[in-house]
Amino acid sequence: MYGYCDETSVPVPTCKYLHGFEPANTVEWTGGKFSAGCQRTEPLRGCNNGFLALTGMKSPDKYSLIGGGRSTFEECATECNRNCSCVAYSHANLSSSGSKRNMTRCLVWFGELVDTGKIGEELGSDTLYLRLAGLNATSGKRRKSNAVKIVLALLGSSVIVLICIWLAWFKFKVHPEHNHEFPFVTFEEIARATHNFSETCVIGQGGFGKVFKGLLGGQEVAVKRLSRDSKQGTKEFKNEVILIAKLQHRNLVQLLGCCSEGDEKLLIYEYLANKSLDATLFDDSRKMLLDWETRFSIIKGVARGLLYLHQDSRLTIIHRDLKVGNVLLDAEMKPKIADFGMARIFGDNQQNANTQRVSWNMWKEGETEKLPDSSIMNTCSLDEVLLCIHVALLCVQDNPDDRPLMSSVVFVLENGSTTLPAPDRPAYFVRRSVEAVPIGDEIQTSVNSVTLTEIEGR
Repeated sequence: MYGYCDETSVPVPTCKYLHGFEPANTVEWTGGKFSAGCQRTEPLRGCNNGFLALTGMKSPDKYSLIGGGRSTFEECATECNRNCSCVAYSHANLSSSGSKRNMTRCLVWFGELVDTGKIGEELGSDTLYLRLAGLNATSGKRRKSNAVKIVLALLGSSVIVLICIWLAWFKFKVHPEHNHEFPFVTFEEIARATHNFSETCVIGQGGFGKVFKGLLGGQEVAVKRLSRDSKQGTKEFKNEVILIAKLQHRNLVQLLGCCSEGDEKLLIYEYLANKSLDATLFDDSRKMLLDWETRFSIIKGVARGLLYLHQDSRLTIIHRDLKVGNVLLDAEMKPKIADFGMARIFGDNQQNANTQRVSWNMWKEGETEKLPDSSIMNTCSLDEVLLCIHVALLCVQDNPDDRPLMSSVVFVLENGSTTLPAPDRPAYFVRRSVEAVPIGDEIQTSVNSVTLTEIEGR
């Protein structure tokens, strides 16, 4: 990972921090944004530190050779250990894979490590010895001090846990209707916030119900008043909503609260001023705001949101109703996926939607260059447009086993590819059940710049 881990670092981005380090920004890290990088959990204190052996590593950049590099392992370790500014060392083989020369050299690093990566126990990997604070605390006094700290910490934690248990029990006994961390709002409060669900407050309507704009606690919100098709009772609905609310990602609309009273079930979301993507995309005056750069950014943002739902979240959620009307835009035209938990609440009772056949037919006839919107033809990158069309057709193939994983889709959109397979005929009717999780072959990709060799459809 070059400098810090981000979503374009490796084919399927997996960001992990080394032992002795922690995320610099825990909130962003949890949400899938790793650009802030990592920091040491405990700073180095002079030379009173130890070294942790990390096997199967790629040697970081910006190393220095000690003594021309021709040193034994013991000499290399001694040299780094006595220099308090040395943060890591490796007795690494710098020879190429086909070379028979012994190019084992002593490499040391000073300052921050750049381009550190785990490549596995294979040819070309080395053992990196990383300096960490406190690994060689041999002083008996220090060991005793640490033991006292551990005992005190355990006692303190036990007291805190007991207090929390008592408070939870007391809250349950005194206020049994408020045993939730998630905010549950009364129907009366929501009715006031939306002027008794006035038609003038309606900002959208879909298969799951109408959406109203409201003002709740001084904050603008979007209130979805669900239709009464849900088979769930109040308790099941609340439990499901609590699970969905724990999904946090920059490309998902945030669920702020809910209400369940009698037959009424309502969800409260953050309000996004630019509304849904279709409101801009299909408006002749507003669609000029969507140049190709913005559209491509929206496409990649939606893909990252789906990757989180499919693979990276604590729940495995298949959207089942993803369309431009369920992609909302914030003030900076960044996309946020909405209605991603409705399939869990309502089940598979929505009408199956026809997929437009135009794109497939034009692909099959070799006329894909006619597909881009005329308003962006003079400014778009045709290679990027064709790449998006190609990936989209792969994602709607009739056989689910032929569809790519979202991790591969994200990587291809971010890095481009010249080796995509030709898509098969799309599935014009969605037939998978709610519980079905798509399993697709990874797209064969390269890390070339964004170019595309057009493949004729079969």
